[in-house]
Amino acid sequence: MTRFAAVIALAAVAALAALAPLSPTFADPRQQDVTATDFDTYVRNLWPQAERRGITRATFDLAFRGVTPDAAIIAASRKQAEYGRPVGAYVAGAVSPARLAGGRQMLAKWADTLAAAERQYGVDRAMLVAIWGMETSYGGHYGGKDIIRSLVTLATSGYREAFCREQLLQALAILQQGHIARDKMTGSWAGAMGQPQFIPSSFMRWAVDFSGDGRRDIWTNVPDVIGSIANYFRDNGWQPGLPWGFEVTVPRHFDFSKSRARFAEWRALGVRRAGGGALPEEDGDAYLLFPAGAAGPAFLVTANFEAIKRYNISDAYALAVAHLADRLRGGQPFVTAWPKDDKQMSRAERIWLQRDLAARGFRVDNFVGQIDFVQRDAIRALQAKAGLRPDGHPTDDLLLWLAANPPADAGAAR
Repeated sequence: MTRFAAVIALAAVAALAALAPLSPTFADPRQQDVTATDFDTYVRNLWPQAERRGITRATFDLAFRGVTPDAAIIAASRKQAEYGRPVGAYVAGAVSPARLAGGRQMLAKWADTLAAAERQYGVDRAMLVAIWGMETSYGGHYGGKDIIRSLVTLATSGYREAFCREQLLQALAILQQGHIARDKMTGSWAGAMGQPQFIPSSFMRWAVDFSGDGRRDIWTNVPDVIGSIANYFRDNGWQPGLPWGFEVTVPRHFDFSKSRARFAEWRALGVRRAGGGALPEEDGDAYLLFPAGAAGPAFLVTANFEAIKRYNISDAYALAVAHLADRLRGGQPFVTAWPKDDKQMSRAERIWLQRDLAARGFRVDNFVGQIDFVQRDAIRALQAKAGLRPDGHPTDDLLLWLAANPPADAGAAR
């Protein structure tokens, strides 16, 4: 099959993508433009639900006073990149000289606060600063959008309405409790707030008053920002003392279908740390990840890498955060060069791939285009069947083979 024929074979991708459940950053096909009447009706109908949550009329009226639909929010929700950047380019941009310099300054300036958070929550300071730097460049860029206006505009438009309505109610509770002034509740167009970019429900669950002033202020209070990030990580599986992982090399004639093993087994298989150094002696589990395929860097990643992914599900994001933390500790750049031809699949192609995997009986928990480790293992199995190197990195060649060899039936979930 030629590449041109593959385009024909994958012509249904866009239609399939429109059927997929949505994540906070995916456009909703049910979304509509918002009129002032629609907006006012939505706010009016929201009041009984807010009242049942304990929101006073005074707080509710203050929150919505003078608020109108924001067409820019709807435009932002519809205008999202179809193709991701190559992983190597993304990591290089994230771990920039400016971000490294800023991180070192924050480590020095907030050393006492970071040490206290490290003691209380068990998350090392470099990782806390790396998340802070990745999210908002240490508080320099956390968005100037009115969170209430953004959420009610999105909800009224039909963009993930139930999700946005819940976040709106949680935002009202934050105002009700006096954690931030109404005009200071700002963030991204999608509702992520303050320096750690918590959505309102995450704020209510994980934001802490680390400064002891009686408020949880993740906008202007740096101790609260640091403590809140640390609390989030502790509650989402961070294991003190466990490395997130490291770059490794694999021996010649390595069995690329092998993805999960304990450190002792990886040592026995000839896997070594890139640039020298031994694998941990403790008998922990690690996943072998090739984020750009076997031609690029390889990584053994642990449960703490998964903890980073609970902040943002992207493998590229987690790798950038982890590498930024390592560099802030004095670590070196990656040893293996990133491939120059690392073409990233489009979102539509990734969703098509997920639906194809599900039809073949592999487990797929959602269809939003994020390929997790379980799906990478499924990809390994299919690559082996197709005669491709089973490194778990989806490529055009795999899509060609899948399109030419459609699943016989939906099958049972594996």
